[in-house]
Amino acid sequence: MGLSIWHILVVAILVLVLFGRGKIPQIMGDLGKGLRNFKDGISGEGDKKDNLPPPDNKGE
Repeated sequence: MGLSIWHILVVAILVLVLFGRGKIPQIMGDLGKGLRNFKDGISGEGDKKDNLPPPDNKGE
């Protein structure tokens, strides 16, 4: 008893009605950024010091 094409179509119509066409790409972009940050955090990429910007030495 899986999802039929009708179930998927009904869910897609409900999402369009609730969020509108303009909001969906923004939501998907935010979801993608969140997943990327999550994967980076799991793999330890966020802990590397190479990702940090260089220090600002203008005051010296």
